[in-house]
Parts: sequence; structure tokens; C-alpha cells
Amino acid sequence: MMNRVVRCLLPLLMLAGCTVPDKHTDTAGDAGLGAQAADGEHMVSINSADAPPLPPRPQTDQWPDVDLEGNRIFVSCDVDYAGGGDGQALEALSRPDIEQVLSACQERGLLRVRYQGKITGVFVEAMWRITQVADALAISRRVLDLDSSGGQVEAAIRVGDQIGASGWTIWVREGSVCHSACVFVLAAGDNRLLAGKVGIHRMMRISSKATSRAELNDELQQVYGKVKDYLQRNGVAVGVADLMMTVPNRSLRLLTSEELRQYGLDGTNAVQDDLERIRQMRKCGADFVRRKDAFLVSFDQRCKNGRNDLEALTSCGQGLKERFGFPDATCPDESPLAEIDNGHGELVPPAATPEPEAEGGDEARTADADAAPAAPQAGTAAAEPAADKGKDKAASGARRQ
Repeated sequence: MMNRVVRCLLPLLMLAGCTVPDKHTDTAGDAGLGAQAADGEHMVSINSADAPPLPPRPQTDQWPDVDLEGNRIFVSCDVDYAGGGDGQALEALSRPDIEQVLSACQERGLLRVRYQGKITGVFVEAMWRITQVADALAISRRVLDLDSSGGQVEAAIRVGDQIGASGWTIWVREGSVCHSACVFVLAAGDNRLLAGKVGIHRMMRISSKATSRAELNDELQQVYGKVKDYLQRNGVAVGVADLMMTVPNRSLRLLTSEELRQYGLDGTNAVQDDLERIRQMRKCGADFVRRKDAFLVSFDQRCKNGRNDLEALTSCGQGLKERFGFPDATCPDESPLAEIDNGHGELVPPAATPEPEAEGGDEARTADADAAPAAPQAGTAAAEPAADKGKDKAASGARRQ
């Protein structure tokens, strides 16, 4: 049952004295890609003048060596981590090494990257290189299976912009955490599926010259201005940054499921959802978009509905999609939960759109659903699991065209 249901994960594809300690060795970076005192348990920001410059992007296939610094990366061509584990360890970040590991995923077109470690320049470089190879191999469905207690703000924003431009779903699965600066990475996913813990706290300014509260506040406000801009372009409420300011750096504030939805950190990225609906309207037509919207509303009401069990959520979503005529014969790759079909599912011609219903007889929800299957609003999307990728609420195609 576990294997069968977890395979349906694809559907949903698509900061600290009290923080959960990082599982890996603390290291301070000593090179351009180094962490510079980002110990993973504190969210840090570095002064631009003190930050070691990152090396220029390689213009050839001869990529320079990068020390993983104790962080761990695994690659799998399946989302079934319960049955298949985390996949093959990626021991080096040279292009040949990455190509060798990712080539096994080319036929299926699905890639899951399990990252356990800190948010530093190493992670930025690793994700850039993996994405480059995935692009070359035309692996379009991508899941970032994340487990990180934090790191550098600047690195998180940089890698977040990369992730946001290259079609990744982000999971924080059962037993994993996403704390501190990791939350900025989470914000960037096309879809975010959560079952692990997500926590925030105030950042700590490395190499600060401040001697008073006012001076320190001035320094931090400059960074928080960039943070708020970043959150806005990823459809996340800037209130997250304001809340961070109130939590001491050596403490941790875990966000509840309701807060994650309200802030726009759980489910479909609202900005990406707008872009997808515009593109899909042109490509697949108004009826496709209407049915897809109705499916997402129904998924939230029937499948999510307070649950935080990944197996139950994915099984419910798999069964629900057929009621809305998915996978769609005209646009199968754009259908919600497209990854579970994996090119082998029977295509279903468009059918009459069932009315979304709420489970448990919630009359208010049912009335809203019956009124009109409008597009889900920011912060109300997808499943609560630890799955990942997708551009649809609970799982859309983990790919970008």
C-alpha cells in the first residue's frame, strides 16, 4: 500500500538555540562558495564588502571543483522515497559526475533532488549546476526534497531566484525541517508541499559595525527591504518578514499549518499560478482551465481538509482527478497531478465538470465551491504533505515550458 500510494506523490509534484540542530558537520566556508560562519542554526546576513566573491559562472563544460562542505545531495528518478530511498548520492559537482547520475532520469523525465544541509553558496552552485544538466537532458519535472535548518539570507534569495526560474516543486517531508533562511528557498517553489516543520526567527548580521540598537536596526532594515521584495515576487505575504523580526535569533517560531497557508508558503505559488493560468488559457482553452480550477478547489476541500498524512492526501488526489476529466487528452502534461500519469496513464476526454464538494458536510464550504470554481487564492493551495513540485495546487506539472 505504501509503495502504491507514495507513487502518487507525483501528483503533488509536481531560525535558534532551540532549533532542530543540523544533522551535518558545521563548517565555515573559506572559499568563494563557502558558508562564512553560517552554522545552519542561525539565519545570518553578510556585509557585501565582507562576502567572498562567487566565481563567475563557467562558460565551458569544465566546471571547477566545489567542496560540498558536509552537505549531502542525493538524486532519484522517483518520488517514492518510502520504497526507493533517497536515491544515488551525488559525491561531486563536476558536469560529468552530474550527467552520469541524472542520465538515468532522462527517459522518465522526472528528477528528485534530496538536499540535507545548509543554505550557503555551495547549495546555490549545486542547484545551478543540477538545473543546467537537467535542462540539457530535457528533464522537466523537478522536485527539491529539502531538509535544512538554515543558513545565509543572501544565498537563500539567490538560489530561490534560480529555482523560481527553472520549474521546481519543493517538499518538506515528514521528519524533515525547513527553518530560518530555508524558508526563503521554500517560498520560491512553483508548488510547496509540507509535512515537516517550518520555522522562522530573526536574522543575525555577520561583521556588523553597529554599536547601538538604532545602528543595528538600520543595517537590518536594508536587508529586510530586499527580503520583502523577494517574498512579494514569490507570492508570499511580507508579514513573514515582520514576524521574523520579533523572534530572537536563538529561538524558533514554528509556523502552524494555517499560518503557512495564510502567508502563502504552502501549496501553489500564487504568482506562478497566475502565469500558468494565462499560459494554459492560451494553450489548452478556457474549459481546461475551468476544470483545473475546480479540481484544485475540490482537492483542498475533500483531500486536504485538515489532514497532514501524505499517503491519504496523495491517494485522495489520485482518485479525484478522474472526476474532472484528467489527464486531459489535449493537454496531458498540463493536467493537475500530471506526474502520476508519467506518460502511461489513459487519457481522459474532457467531461462535464463535477461540482467541488467539501468533506464533512461543511455547508459554507460547499456553497462556495458550488458557486463557481474560481482560481485558488494566494496561500490556499496544495497539499499539506512533504511532497513537491508542481505548478498546480496540489501537484501540477513540475515543469516549465
